[in-house]
Amino acid sequence: MITALDVPGWEAFRTFHTRTAVDLQLRRSGVTVEVRLERCVSGRLRDTYPVGAHDVEVRIGAGCPEPMRPALLRALSDAVQEADPRCRRVVLAVPAGEPAGVAVAESAGFRYAVDVDLGDEELSLLVTEPDWGTSADNA
Repeated sequence: MITALDVPGWEAFRTFHTRTAVDLQLRRSGVTVEVRLERCVSGRLRDTYPVGAHDVEVRIGAGCPEPMRPALLRALSDAVQEADPRCRRVVLAVPAGEPAGVAVAESAGFRYAVDVDLGDEELSLLVTEPDWGTSADNA
């Protein structure tokens, strides 16, 4: 799992980690936000789509003001891709049928992928991928 993460514009503190997940506390401009990064292959999304071994789910806790969310999502996505170049997808799950959550993610460069049912909740998965993960060699 990612053990060190530089999130530009945020002061980051690791509060917990395992082999497959890390909890961070991010601070900026007097705002503190809890974030969890977890390998999708080991987390709640493992059976919901064709998960890559290095895919990472980003979960942002309450306390992040809406105007800061797009910039935070962009910074986290970039930081994950830099920390693990083999990461094929950074995944954000928002409650299905919540267009505001989808709009925030899309404004941060994520794209809608699929709706999934976890049994106790339905989620819309949004992803961002590196160029090598979305390009095809047509030569």
